[in-house]
Amino acid sequence: MAARERLLVIGGDAAGMSTASQARRLRGADDLEILVVERGHHVSYSACGIPYYVGGVVEELDDLIARTPAQFRDRDIDVRLRTEAVEIDVSGGRVRVRDHESGGERWEPYDHLMVATGAVPARPRLPGADARGIHGVQILDDGIGIRRVLERDRPRRAVVVGGGYIGLEMAEAMVMRGLEVSIVDAADQPMRTLDPDMGAVIADAIRDIGVELHLGEPVEAFDTSPDGHVTAVRTANGTHPADIVVLGLGVRPASDLARAAGIETGPTGGIVTDRRMRTRTDRVWAAGDCVETRHLVSGAPVAIALGTHANKQGRVAGINLGGGYATFPGVVGTAVSKICRIEVARTGLNEREAAAAGFATLSAAVESTTRAGYHPGATMMRTKLIAERRSGRLLGAQIVGEENAAKRVDGLAIALWNGMTVEQMTGLDLGYAPPFSPVWDPVLIAARKAAEAVERDMTG
Repeated sequence: MAARERLLVIGGDAAGMSTASQARRLRGADDLEILVVERGHHVSYSACGIPYYVGGVVEELDDLIARTPAQFRDRDIDVRLRTEAVEIDVSGGRVRVRDHESGGERWEPYDHLMVATGAVPARPRLPGADARGIHGVQILDDGIGIRRVLERDRPRRAVVVGGGYIGLEMAEAMVMRGLEVSIVDAADQPMRTLDPDMGAVIADAIRDIGVELHLGEPVEAFDTSPDGHVTAVRTANGTHPADIVVLGLGVRPASDLARAAGIETGPTGGIVTDRRMRTRTDRVWAAGDCVETRHLVSGAPVAIALGTHANKQGRVAGINLGGGYATFPGVVGTAVSKICRIEVARTGLNEREAAAAGFATLSAAVESTTRAGYHPGATMMRTKLIAERRSGRLLGAQIVGEENAAKRVDGLAIALWNGMTVEQMTGLDLGYAPPFSPVWDPVLIAARKAAEAVERDMTG
């Protein structure tokens, strides 16, 4: 009988647990031992749900947890919480782990290693940045800590640094908790992943709920009290008092552990893998927010921290570890969010990204309604398509609107995935009924406008 192999997984959220679960489906416990080490208190949870837990939309913490360690152990997957991997020895096939409860360290051997260390919040290297009361948002423990502060200390003023997805969602959560909220951002618009004309709509919506928006203001320092608690955020334009500060500056791949072990990382800082999620180091795999992948429109390496990608990549790795065959082709950068009443969606490249990738582009933006104009509940939405000159190939799309606007991006992502032109999109057979769409869906109107722009460019 062949000796039992051992899979060691570093990281117990989407990518890590998807890998472990899929490998277990294909290989029994007598063939493959699976050990997962996780530095936090929870595994298999929805990190995307953290702002909604902080804001009180989701009341119970358990609602964000898909499976408990006990449920995984019932499937012969050994999960050890509060256990952090601190060193990888690839030549020896082992990982040094630290038990945060006992403080002890030990070496754990592996035959196969999955690195699923996720991402870490960007933290500015500025005076006062380590003060108490300044919070990053990445793992569930972060959300628990912020909510505990809000309920225990009752802060009155919050400053959110950064106007991306997490920053805006956390700002909304603070408004829902009754705080006075300011957003400070070095960029000249919120949501830099959108074009400026679309970002302006979001800025108006943020101001409408009473949030002070300070754009074009890089943070210079954090003021602190004598006992080391943050009291204000300082920029060149002024000082913004704060009882609590939330960092929404984005995240970077948590690849330092892998890099220190000699595992290759790419220009994004993410771990380099092939389509099967194998690294270039023998017997080492990687998946999730810590890896870089290929953007299918630009062809460039990208690191996009989303649970959708992490789950898919983990599944692919688990199938391959289990003896099957699967690949992860790449991404087109589809993302949706909801800030206040405004829904936001994007896929593909924005104008700036398309230009950086070497494309010459044409754009078309249209305003329409989410339903037939006469139907109760119809609201405005703005749809923008970006197409390549001459060919008319769709390169990207953005949507900003109210209820039932954002999920239209899924159809646009499918068109993008399949390399459709905007002219081909004008004939798409989309669903219609007055409660769901005007007779001309906003996607079709935008496609028609973009196709007309391409034709004028060709003939003019």
